[in-house]
Amino acid sequence: MNEKTVAFIFARSGSKGVKDKNIQLINNIPLIGYSINIAKDSNLFSDIVVSTDSQEIADIANLYGASTPFNRPADLATDESSEWLSWQHAVNSYMNITKFDYFFSLPVTSPLRSKNDILSMKDYFMDNSFDIVLGMTESHRSPYFNIVNKKDDGSVERVIDRANTISRRQDAPKTYDLTTTGYITTPDYILNNNNLFDGIVGGYEIPMNRSLDIDSEYDLMIARKILETNE
Repeated sequence: MNEKTVAFIFARSGSKGVKDKNIQLINNIPLIGYSINIAKDSNLFSDIVVSTDSQEIADIANLYGASTPFNRPADLATDESSEWLSWQHAVNSYMNITKFDYFFSLPVTSPLRSKNDILSMKDYFMDNSFDIVLGMTESHRSPYFNIVNKKDDGSVERVIDRANTISRRQDAPKTYDLTTTGYITTPDYILNNNNLFDGIVGGYEIPMNRSLDIDSEYDLMIARKILETNE
């Protein structure tokens, strides 16, 4: 029996950090096009599905070869909407069309990921007993050393205070930043849990140079510089 892995790309209309972020052009390619193209290039997926509330985004997704078999409800396309509920809606909607075995989210905001990142994350998931695997990259700041909370009186304190045992960054335990490179799990895990961290979560390490997450105009500028230079 051939197991089916489906790529899901979630791209709602509207964005506060970057206006129309999902369709911003880089090298004349809309940002969503990078996620679709890398998914196609991997030859891993039986389908590439875009979940969106926008007809414009749907049309662009179709142009680049993705399918848009259902509409994303308006209440799941706001700044306050739960990403997990959007995942559940997408899984339920798609399973009404056809069954599949593995869910792979490829966020639009990670245009620097490589084909091998996707393939290696799938292998890592299959070779281990995690409920879900996500991308991560080594942190360059640490809650044990140089990340602080600001209190009401304006003073600051380290998020994790171990001043008696850690006085240098090099001595702090290694920590990781989550990336938006990708998330792989099963439909059952999404439908039967309330959030990503309900089960056993595995982290697949991605190099920093492929871990950019576009959340601001500054991030978009960096992505443009990198992708235009590499063209």
